[in-house]
Amino acid sequence: MSMSPHAIISIPEETVRIARAAFPRGNIYLSMRDQLGTVYEDENFTALFPKRGRPAEAPWQLALVSLFQFVEGLSDRQAAEAVRSRIDWKYALSLDLADPGFDFSILSKFRARLLVGSAEATLLETMLERFKEHGLLKARGKQRTDSTHVLAAIRTLNRLECVGETLRAALNALASIAPEWLHEHVVPEWFDRYSTRIEDSRLPKGQEARKEYAELLGADGSRLLSAIYDSSALLHLQELPAVQALRQTWVFQYYAEEGHLRWRKAEDLPPAGLRFDSPYDPDARFGNKRSITWTGYKVHLTETCEDDEIHLITHVETTAAGITDSELSAPIHNALVKKDLLPREHFLDAGYVDADLLVKSQRDLGIEVVGPMRPDSSWQAKTDQGYDLTHFTVDWQTHQVVCPQEKQNTCWTPHLDAWGTPVISVKFSRTDCRLCPVRSLCTKSAEAPRHITLRIQTDHEMLQQIRGLQTTPEWKARYERRAGIEGTISQGTRGFGLRRSRYIGEAKTHLQHLLTAGAINLVRFASWMAGVPHAKTRTSRFAAMKTPEVSLAI
Repeated sequence: MSMSPHAIISIPEETVRIARAAFPRGNIYLSMRDQLGTVYEDENFTALFPKRGRPAEAPWQLALVSLFQFVEGLSDRQAAEAVRSRIDWKYALSLDLADPGFDFSILSKFRARLLVGSAEATLLETMLERFKEHGLLKARGKQRTDSTHVLAAIRTLNRLECVGETLRAALNALASIAPEWLHEHVVPEWFDRYSTRIEDSRLPKGQEARKEYAELLGADGSRLLSAIYDSSALLHLQELPAVQALRQTWVFQYYAEEGHLRWRKAEDLPPAGLRFDSPYDPDARFGNKRSITWTGYKVHLTETCEDDEIHLITHVETTAAGITDSELSAPIHNALVKKDLLPREHFLDAGYVDADLLVKSQRDLGIEVVGPMRPDSSWQAKTDQGYDLTHFTVDWQTHQVVCPQEKQNTCWTPHLDAWGTPVISVKFSRTDCRLCPVRSLCTKSAEAPRHITLRIQTDHEMLQQIRGLQTTPEWKARYERRAGIEGTISQGTRGFGLRRSRYIGEAKTHLQHLLTAGAINLVRFASWMAGVPHAKTRTSRFAAMKTPEVSLAI
């Protein structure tokens, strides 16, 4: 394998003949090569390699090998061995049967080049372009999105373990970079205290004993930080990631009192989403989604979902665990615009949908977001016994709003809210509201009159129409299409290791998710070309009895 100006397209006839004979029923890699070609070309990655010096391995081949290893869940060593020994891999990679392949370490170097050159998205985007060329992917169709949690590749630590391991990680980093400097500042007792891994089973028992131990760690860490930030210290030590993690953790976990560091109480800690739970992956954060808690990341998958077409993953987003789904709705749409893959209908669950998204997506991008709106958060709507917004009649031409007691507003003030959205502030007469016999249904204030906030007319009417549609059986039946993304998440989790990060850090984890999405697309493409239909939702025997026409014969 060596660098070439263009993707290699010729395959030795002997390789073709043996590959066909070895896989008479078809093969993922043979199907890909026959129908899509090489998928990648060297030009997709030339910016990542120097123009001078020894030729590198062909990047288009390394990109395909990276995808293949995620199809089968192989390590770098196993993938390199597959290149040397597998006929189907050699066929897809345009290699002679006697080609010796390459050293496994080249794969990790290739991934590093992708990240340094910010070219990781090329892996999925180039594949999608190839699908477009073959008529398997187009814009303005139906797509759906959902997210799932991803566990970081670290040991889960409790609070005290995290503090101890953060200090130990800093000591190990300093021992590697500046051993002589560290030897001058180390305390002899630290060798017994921090030479081995900090584990809960070895920590003191009892709340008071643990608090005392935590403050001992705090004093040790403070002493080390003081030495590092001393004017005579080596300046580059302050920039070490392990030292930065130590400084940040000490700010989070301790406070100064009368010249001593004190262990913070749980209620005095910053939000869990701001803290990291391990010094070995500071990007990993605590996440909570309904009853699930984890430390790591969150991945958002978007796929096409037409009835009679192949379902392909079109976009992948990887975020910190604490980022809410609603924060990703607009970025996903913007990314699909850049790929020229904007859908006409986008199926989302309630976590992604808010009023702004529904309005702006339809108005600015022509996307109909199909997802349940969050209910009116006012107490009047929640109790279903008060006068919420639907009880008021609005005349947009005369700027008049009539309440359920036939009283008109006295104030109509257009302005921008805190998020920059155009709204209209409507207030009623203080006298009318004070004398109203049903005041308790309208406001809980003893003095202030009723105040409501409207969106501009087009947005207000659109939202009211959507709220009405979502109560109909037709809309609910249409929304069932969104549930199919759960199957994609299950496929990624069970078949491709999507649930656990293979690497450290958000950037590498995102690269993993892009390769996983590409691998899923390859598998789906091979199945589609083989005539395998979309899987149907499985129904239990008992549930099937509800439908008389369903046969219960075995």
